[in-house]
Amino acid sequence: MTPTLESQRQISAEIAALHAADGPAGQPRLAFPPYRSSILRHPSRDPRPADPEGAELVAPVFGHRDVDPVEADLTVQHGGEPIGERIVVQGRVLDGDGRPVRRQLVEIWQANAAGRYRHERDRHPAPDDPNFTGAGRCLTDDEGGYRFVTIRPGPYPWRNHHNAWRPAHIHFSLFGSEFTQRLVTQMYFPADPLLALDPIAQSITDPRARQRLVAAYDHDLSEPEWLLGYRWDVVLTGAHRTPVEAP
Repeated sequence: MTPTLESQRQISAEIAALHAADGPAGQPRLAFPPYRSSILRHPSRDPRPADPEGAELVAPVFGHRDVDPVEADLTVQHGGEPIGERIVVQGRVLDGDGRPVRRQLVEIWQANAAGRYRHERDRHPAPDDPNFTGAGRCLTDDEGGYRFVTIRPGPYPWRNHHNAWRPAHIHFSLFGSEFTQRLVTQMYFPADPLLALDPIAQSITDPRARQRLVAAYDHDLSEPEWLLGYRWDVVLTGAHRTPVEAP
């Protein structure tokens, strides 16, 4: 048996065993051994109570003039065309009762088409794209809608285990209408074979909750000879809340 196959079978066996146990209400496990760094990074003490009024003093403050509409199109932020498959990601931000969360900040960041982040610590031997920074933001509209035009990100190695690759994904940060609604998560793409092998995604042991992180291809959003469309809604509270990013 090759080292690659043996390592992957070990990771798959660990994931399967943990999926057989009950998980935390559709959210990622704080300590998930196949995701190696979660063992060192997860909270190990009970949460401390916070003064709600004090929390509001450090909550995000921004106005409509602080967010330029061009920030939602990651393909036009530089002097040339970025390399890769142009896509649009569109959806709605909702509360637990299905009501739109209006005028709230949505931020994204991602790797480029080659799977490399515009960050000095990213040493992945893949090409950097001078015309793609990989960061954008927008405000939700009256229906809670958001829309980003970007480049489909590529997978990349992350050294969690032998031959470990992250699936293509886009990071989302949403502030919601209250400090307690802050949500940071990842959106994945449909039919990605790396999802079943990824300990971060698989740390959400409820398959229905994990599926809420996968966007749906929407042909009506696609534009002829220009881009492909994906739809992904985010729920900030309630039983169908979008899972948060793993620790």
